[in-house]
Amino acid sequence: MKLLSLLILGAVLCFAAVDINKADKAELMSIKGIGEVKADAILAYREVNNCFSNIDELKEVKGFGNKFLEKNRDTIVANGCKK
Repeated sequence: MKLLSLLILGAVLCFAAVDINKADKAELMSIKGIGEVKADAILAYREVNNCFSNIDELKEVKGFGNKFLEKNRDTIVANGCKK
């Protein structure tokens, strides 16, 4: 299980942006500046709100602001949201 998580993390880091609407905790934690607590906060937000309409909506989650978004805008996406 740990090996699979590491392989997924490696693939995410090397090839694609992380979709904050679909990523699991390990994938979210692969984003610079996101640890366990922030990953859990994103997952909790998705539970309540279904999804993020765009990456700027991430600012509604405690601990995320403009500085985080500017540093990570190229590494995160918010696809497939139907609210």
